Amino acid sequence: MEQLSQAYLEKTVLQSKPFSADGKVKETVPGINSTVEGSLGLAVCTVDGKEFEAGLTDYRFTLQSISKVINLMIALQDAGPEAVFKQVGMEPTSQLFDSVKGLTELGGHKPFNPFIDEGAIAITSLITGKNSEERFNRIIKLLRKITGNAKLRMNEAAYEEAKRDSSKSYALAYYLESESVIENGKVEEALDLYFRGLSIEVNALELARIGAFFARDGYMNGEDEPLIKPDHISIMKALMLTSGLYNDSGKMAVQAGIPAKSGIGGGIVAAATGIMGIGIFGPALNAGGNSTAGMEALKHLSRNFDLNIFKRSSFNPDKNT
Repeated sequence: MEQLSQAYLEKTVLQSKPFSADGKVKETVPGINSTVEGSLGLAVCTVDGKEFEAGLTDYRFTLQSISKVINLMIALQDAGPEAVFKQVGMEPTSQLFDSVKGLTELGGHKPFNPFIDEGAIAITSLITGKNSEERFNRIIKLLRKITGNAKLRMNEAAYEEAKRDSSKSYALAYYLESESVIENGKVEEALDLYFRGLSIEVNALELARIGAFFARDGYMNGEDEPLIKPDHISIMKALMLTSGLYNDSGKMAVQAGIPAKSGIGGGIVAAATGIMGIGIFGPALNAGGNSTAGMEALKHLSRNFDLNIFKRSSFNPDKNT
């Protein structure tokens, strides 16, 4: 096992970066274009707060679907697991994240899980607050604390783009309302909050800090009381493992075994419980919407540090950093 260090991450970036050639950027996402297509940024934050980074880790990009795991975390706190899973399932699906077919495959009209678009919209409707602005302020305040960035903000251009490209989201949401999955009259504000979440800007290091928060089961480093109930974080990480990388989730569970969530902005957040959080920016995506170089980097980290949850890890932050 190699030591966790900047040099190790630089080597991992060098070995993983060529896999960007197997993907393409999603140029409809603001700030993502061919100039960053071959880029890769990799950051690690251990549960005791040590940080390492290599590659393009200061580039700011939008959370996109990574926001779904944040919304799930807050919905579990607000409504509790019973209410959450009354509205959505816990199962993986073979459909793409924005597929309409997934709504009817279970023989009912409940979304498969909280990470496909219809499930994420349903979950967002459970977050409490007087309006979408108040709810969003709760989300951004929590993320600022977790990331240590008091200036964390929403990208206005990305928010406007999300609203413009929203026909399918509106169709899904109103269908869910018609099936009583979303409460009557909550569609508009749920969608507005959903679009705002997609548009929050982060960098790879901030994603690693979020991952470390998950790896600490909802505790901030050095604090005695959790910000989020550990049971809720456990639920969330289980779903990240089975559904967080969509059609690549099963393959990556076998090859890396680390709970992870991706977004079409090129981000991946991953959490090795009790060990580290991982943040990745790799904007070249495969057909399933996952970073090709980013997934390769995850596999490297998992193999070197025995991070696969189905194996006993020999990583010790005091000895390996």
